[in-house]
Amino acid sequence: MPIKPLRALLSWSSGKDAAWALHNVLKAGKYEVMGLFTTVNQAARRVAMHGVRQTILEQQAKACNLDLFVVNLPWPCSNLEYETRVTSCLSRLKQELKISHIIFGDIFLEDVRRHREKQMQKIGLESVFPLWGQSTQKVAQEMLTAGLEAVISCVDKTQIAEGFSGRKYDFTLLKDLPIEADPCGENGEFHTLVIDGPMFKQRIVVERGRLKVDPRFVFTDFQSTQTGGG
Repeated sequence: MPIKPLRALLSWSSGKDAAWALHNVLKAGKYEVMGLFTTVNQAARRVAMHGVRQTILEQQAKACNLDLFVVNLPWPCSNLEYETRVTSCLSRLKQELKISHIIFGDIFLEDVRRHREKQMQKIGLESVFPLWGQSTQKVAQEMLTAGLEAVISCVDKTQIAEGFSGRKYDFTLLKDLPIEADPCGENGEFHTLVIDGPMFKQRIVVERGRLKVDPRFVFTDFQSTQTGGG
């Protein structure tokens, strides 16, 4: 008798690691992904740090053929407010969707993993890390070889040059990164926006917009050229 997949949500940032975690989970078949879960700056209607528009998030979810569950956060947002809103939403979804697990795309940051596990345990959800412990060089190579397409939406200019913002995430970019930079940006060197890959039913077409530069981060505003892209 076939084993019934465990119901789960996937923590979605709009970026490549979350997308690759989704691909790995779908391929393995152990979990039934009930939707994508994300947090958005309510005023800007963008994903924090990635700077990706909510309208593009919605297109990503549609391309994955999954529901999108958004937690709107005020700006500024304290850690207490963040955890309160996330806990409230996930507790509700746990009951409504009958989920038991939540999937993350983290690869090696131990403190991040411990924090996530602690937060999810309070809700009664088990955390899953399908990419955990893998070589980030290997992960980057596998993603690109499989056809994942992404663009750099944000860079931390204290770690890499601001000119990387807006570039395509490809083999050329990997060669151009400083030797000390992680190829997946796992230390926060950069953040990405996924526009295609084996987890998508259709490609998202975007155009590069204006740069926003603050004392530490450089954001590239990508807009969808599809209907409803914002």
